[in-house]
Amino acid sequence: MGIMNKVMNGLSGNLNEITPDALQKEYGMYLMEGEVINTGFKLVRDVVLFTNKRIIDFDKQGATGQKMRVNYINLSSVIHVSAETAGFGVDDSEIDIEYIASPYFKANGGVTVVKKSFEFPKSYNIQPLYRYLQEIAYHNHEAINS
Repeated sequence: MGIMNKVMNGLSGNLNEITPDALQKEYGMYLMEGEVINTGFKLVRDVVLFTNKRIIDFDKQGATGQKMRVNYINLSSVIHVSAETAGFGVDDSEIDIEYIASPYFKANGGVTVVKKSFEFPKSYNIQPLYRYLQEIAYHNHEAINS
């Protein structure tokens, strides 16, 4: 993908895929013991990592981007995933993740569910990532309801 396409994707809110090695060098210090980056994406200054344990969202703030907020979603809390593939023209692909944000997964604990959306450029094939997340959501749903 050329530099102009990357700039246009960044301006339109699309995530550009970055190699796990490059992400490991820059963000490895935020990983837990045994955590491995599967894939990751960058949007201008912000970054999202998909690891074997979490989805980690780095939100760089301020004019220089020195200030940064780090949020994460435990994969064990993901309960629903939906995808919208790119259509004709300038449409983008999107993956929506619903996860349990409350500390208790059972209904008697007052479960809070939150939705997070990720937009991807039309050129990125979201199907493998969707399938990975969908399998996690399915297994989590089965474990919670067993």
